Amino acid sequence: MSGGVDSAVAAARAAEAGHDVTGVHLALSANPQSFRTGARGCCTIEDSRDARRAADIIGIPFYVWDLAERFRADVVEDFIAEYRAGRTPNPCLRCNEKIKFAALLDKALALGFDAVCTGHYAKVVVRPDGGRELHRASDHAKDQSYVLGVLDERQLAHSLFPLGDTVTTKEEIRAEAERRGLAVARKPDSHDICFIADGDTRGFLARHLGSEPGDILDQDGTRVGTHDGAHGFTIGQRKGLRIGRPAPDGKPRYVLDISPVHNTVTVGPAEALDVIALTAVRPRWCGSPPAGPGSYTAQLRAHGEEHPATAGPAGEEELRVRFERPVRGVAPGQAVVLYDGTRVVGSATIAATHPAVPADR
Repeated sequence: MSGGVDSAVAAARAAEAGHDVTGVHLALSANPQSFRTGARGCCTIEDSRDARRAADIIGIPFYVWDLAERFRADVVEDFIAEYRAGRTPNPCLRCNEKIKFAALLDKALALGFDAVCTGHYAKVVVRPDGGRELHRASDHAKDQSYVLGVLDERQLAHSLFPLGDTVTTKEEIRAEAERRGLAVARKPDSHDICFIADGDTRGFLARHLGSEPGDILDQDGTRVGTHDGAHGFTIGQRKGLRIGRPAPDGKPRYVLDISPVHNTVTVGPAEALDVIALTAVRPRWCGSPPAGPGSYTAQLRAHGEEHPATAGPAGEEELRVRFERPVRGVAPGQAVVLYDGTRVVGSATIAATHPAVPADR
């Protein structure tokens, strides 16, 4: 129970369905703020109190579990290390993989609980053979299966998502919370990165990685500007480049490449961002891995569009994806999640991209 409306309604629905429910708030910050900053974050003292009040209304026991040390090691430090290496990570996937459905689930099972129930919008479908599949939520506009694509079949067997089975808008969830007397009914949603409460990712990285001035280069190697640290950029970025001179064609330029080794950022035209294929590592399958290449759709960011593609494993530690049509702005470190219809097949971390048009053309 994060202290928000989704997890509160999920807990209420689970209790109403007859489950023996215990509310747990994860203390993920060693020094939580007293109050939230705007609509950002979900780990403050205020949030834990909101979760406790919701549990009292529902009539379930409530505990705060301190996972701050594990969260810092597995999510925050990983986030910083990925940016240091010139990649763009998704900390929500890492949190689901390492914290909510690993550390939390393992502790819950050890204490005799059967499952972890969350307010994610997704569905777990039980096959005739008893196996579990992860599917998109009935309301695709709210679907969060992308950030759950790291879950394996064992974890799915111990997961409940009460909000994913019905076509429910956020306003309907808030109205249900009001009917249930939950004070969080109109609480703003948390967004962005929970451990960067002010939303200033570049400032957060600068504090942890420091300032290291370097060059911004055009595709031909011409120096067109400077930066304070390559970690402050991501593939596809347009704003904040501080380029001193316009491109010859007068069109905007975008970040095409980040080199931590040389501390350079390369920029170029939008069409140079087009990618026709990618290689991803550390695949995690929501069930048995595919025997070979198959036709799927691939999603490259949360709430992003689906792209028709051919994909398949290349050994145990690699996934190769080729798109039917070029896609744009794909950054190493992001996750690619494969779908077969509404079913999540699996996910992997993008390691390399292959341009639609070779750089020398």
